Amino acid sequence: MTGQSLAAALGVWLTMSSVAGAGDAVDRMSRVMPLAARMPIRVDATIADVTITESNRPDVQITIERHAPTAEGLTKFPVTVDEGTDGLHVSVLQVGDGRDPALKSTISIAAPAGAQLDAVRVFEGRVRLENVRTSCDVDLRRGAIEAAELAGRIRLEVGIGSLDVRDSELTAGGMMRLRVFNGPLRVRFARPPADARILALTLNGSIQSDIPLAMKDRIGPRFGESTLGSGDPVVSLDVVKGDISVVVDKR
Repeated sequence: MTGQSLAAALGVWLTMSSVAGAGDAVDRMSRVMPLAARMPIRVDATIADVTITESNRPDVQITIERHAPTAEGLTKFPVTVDEGTDGLHVSVLQVGDGRDPALKSTISIAAPAGAQLDAVRVFEGRVRLENVRTSCDVDLRRGAIEAAELAGRIRLEVGIGSLDVRDSELTAGGMMRLRVFNGPLRVRFARPPADARILALTLNGSIQSDIPLAMKDRIGPRFGESTLGSGDPVVSLDVVKGDISVVVDKR
């Protein structure tokens, strides 16, 4: 076994490169470590693009790349990975509750099947989710969430930005709660759900849906609802200012 593969097997951080160029410093780190079944994963970041996917791998792979104007700037948003009995916590937060847009990170997590995204909290950037099948709880204050092939208990929230969910599955006992304060919310199903209770509300915007909804939109907020089959799970779509779109590819 090589030194690099041994370090990865032991869950040690590997610094792939750290360079300070003209006006830019880049630091890349990677870690592979075991993850107990259904162990919660938490992510906290200030300015970041976060990608989380679920695969058949038995461990979790974390790759983090940080960009700053200078090498000294890298010290202002350190990487922390804590593994405890309550789960795995990945943090790339700016010190002193900073909000410097020049201090950016890219976080990629490939997790084993059944992983639970207990809490993903990002101030500004983009969050991409793919094939997370158990549970996910994501809150992004500014930016865009793009999600595909989700299932289970789903909670996604954006402050200012957009939320796009496609090809996800509604499972019994699960839920889909989507919320945007200011911006569009789009949901695309591969086929009409057999069972669901759909509730869509926008205080200032429009609702367009390929799934027939009973609408209440003559005065004030626009609200639509529909019960399909057993009415479980609940799909809740809430927007304060923006449009809601529900699309079914195969009707």
